[in-house]
Amino acid sequence: MAKGYWIAQVEVRDADGYKAYVAALPDIMRKFGGRYVTRGGQTEVVEGKSRSRVVILEFPSYQAAMECYRSPEYAKAIALRQAAADADLIVIEGYDGPQP
Repeated sequence: MAKGYWIAQVEVRDADGYKAYVAALPDIMRKFGGRYVTRGGQTEVVEGKSRSRVVILEFPSYQAAMECYRSPEYAKAIALRQAAADADLIVIEGYDGPQP
């Protein structure tokens, strides 16, 4: 089964407020099997545009990724994030087919 991913591009406006959002995430991620793949490390935009922080979370499935995003627990976290940062977030199904 293909995994599910959140890909978020974030511009933090309020560092302390964003820390409150990040602090709310561990229990939510554990509940839905989410884990960080990237978490705002070194980035170089080689084509197009991006925000200053890119975060990728991996979930056991696309369904789990969507359930997490739509959960009441994450709805509370969204309010914290929106107060402290601007973000573009997509949920995408991973590829589980043949590789070159």
